[in-house]
Order: sequence, then C-alpha cells, then structure tokens
Amino acid sequence: MIKYIVKRLLLMIPILLCIILIVMILLEITPGDPARIVAGTTATEEEYLKVREDLKLDDPFLKKYFDFIVGAVQLDFGTSFITKTDVFDDIMVRFPYTVILAFASCILAVLLGLPLGIVAATNQNTWKDYIAIFISLICSSMPAFWFALMLVQWFAVKIQIFPVSGIDSWLGWVLPVISQALGFMASIARLTRSSTLEVIRADYITTARAKGVPERSVLYRHVLKNSLIPVVTSVGSMFGMSLGGAMIAETIFSVPGLGTYTLVGLTNRDYPVIKGTVLWLSLLFSVVILLIDVVYAFIDPRIRSQYVKGKKSKKSTDSDGTGSDDAGSDGADSNSENLVAGEA
Repeated sequence: MIKYIVKRLLLMIPILLCIILIVMILLEITPGDPARIVAGTTATEEEYLKVREDLKLDDPFLKKYFDFIVGAVQLDFGTSFITKTDVFDDIMVRFPYTVILAFASCILAVLLGLPLGIVAATNQNTWKDYIAIFISLICSSMPAFWFALMLVQWFAVKIQIFPVSGIDSWLGWVLPVISQALGFMASIARLTRSSTLEVIRADYITTARAKGVPERSVLYRHVLKNSLIPVVTSVGSMFGMSLGGAMIAETIFSVPGLGTYTLVGLTNRDYPVIKGTVLWLSLLFSVVILLIDVVYAFIDPRIRSQYVKGKKSKKSTDSDGTGSDDAGSDGADSNSENLVAGEA
C-alpha cells in the first residue's frame, strides 16, 4: 500500500507539469494583452512597453514556464498584475470558503441522494421508484446557473428568507449549498439505485433470505454495506470536482472563494492568478482522488487483497519450489532402493 501511495504521488509531478504547460500555451495563443489592461487606455506607447517589461511578458515561453515551476515549488505563484498582491496568499485567504461550500454541498447531496436511491431500489417498478427517477432526472437536467437564479428570485427576493448575496451569517450559505448540491444529489441517487439493485440480485442475498434472516437485517447489514462501495468513490470525485466547479455558485451568491477569484483573473487576463489557481486546484483534485483510492481499498477487501497478492504469490512459489526439490530427492532415494533390491 505504501508503494502504491508513493507511486501515485510521484505520478502527480508529470501530470501537474503538463497541466501548467497546457494552461500557459492557451494563455499565449488567446487574443488579448494584459499590459493594455494594466497600463490603461490613456497610457503612451513608452508607458505600455515599460509595463510589458515589468510584467515580463516579452520573455521567452520556456523561460516563463520554468520560472513559474521553480517559484511554484517554493509556494510562490507570483504577484497579481491587477492587485499587486501575492497570489498564494490570496489563494489561502479564499480557499476556506471554497472548501466549506464543496464540503457542505457534498454532505447535503449524500443526505438527500442516498435515501432517494435506496427507496427507488427497494421499491422497483412502483410509484415510489418512478417518483425518485423523475426527481433525479429533473435535478440532473436542470442548468445549475438557472436553478441558482431561481433560488435567489424565490427565497431572497420574493419571500426574503435568505440574503440575496454575501455570507455574513450562516443563512448566506444555504442557497449556494443547495444550488451546488442539486446535480450531485441526482447522480448519487441514480448510482445508489443501480448499485443497490445489482447487490439485491446477488446469490448471497438470496441465501440470506432463504435462511430466514429478517429483511431489515438483509438490507442494512448486507445490501447497503456492499452497494455503497461505488458510491464512496463517486462522492469523493464529486468533492474534488466541486472544488474547481464552484464558480457559478460563488459568482451568483458573491462568495469570496477561488471560483470568483479565478473568474476575475480570467476577465483581467491576470496570468499569475490563472496559473496559480489552476495549479492549486489540480493538486488538490489529484490528492482527493488518491485519498479516494486508498479509502476504497480499505473498504473493499477484494481491492485490498491485490496489494498483498504479489507477496502471497512469491511465498507460494518459494514453498512450491522447495516442495518440488524435496519430492525429487524422495523419488531419487526410492529409485535407489528399488535398484538395490533388484540386484539382490
């Protein structure tokens, strides 16, 4: 297991290098000049050229790439073109808001999606199943930005229960968390339903029922325990995606997270902000996926057994080889005895 974790950590290095390379190439070929934005519309040609020199926009591409990599290793993502502040410090200030939003939305999605999927699976082809499927389809097909705007219109403007924007109190988190959890809830419900139906049809579930095990015990001790294994992986992936996909909710509800920070950087062509946030979110997503794989191995004994399979096979080979040698020597001794007896 330790070798697997170390291997995955080392594999992150070329992945992150390729991500930054792609991002920088896209920034180079995208039309627009950040020096024009920084210098302003009233700047002279000399002032404009001075800004480009100060921002190091005229440096060769490979030099800019390697300079950013060297700085990123030292947790130095550069200075923002617009605010003149350290990008890494800005990320650390805004990152907790994004984590809270992602974590709360995933928790809400699990609390709503798991029961919905279980009810649909245990009542297959009934009105409960049809209602659960209908709700999942509606939630998954509804655009996230439209649903967020509808939440603002209904609960913030008309009913005025929650604030329109801002997170000055816990009420400000309610609408963005709900809007972020909508699509995740539908995915968890559908996955839980299909996984539970697959487990219910398994032979060991039929055997447990034939032995007279109560239905409640069959459901909670056997069905749910095995059907939730793929759901754990899905939830972890959703958490990783929500870290970088919270831009819509953060923008609409004015949450000062990494989503709004990245959007402002894209609007102003603030290269250090864009590269820093992309690298940071890519690193976090890779770490989350690694943790999911490790947790999945501990949950599922079949996956965990693969990590010790090589050791067991080696021991088995050694024991078989020793046994073969012993058997060969025993056979040789037996042949010798028969030969002596024949001569006698």
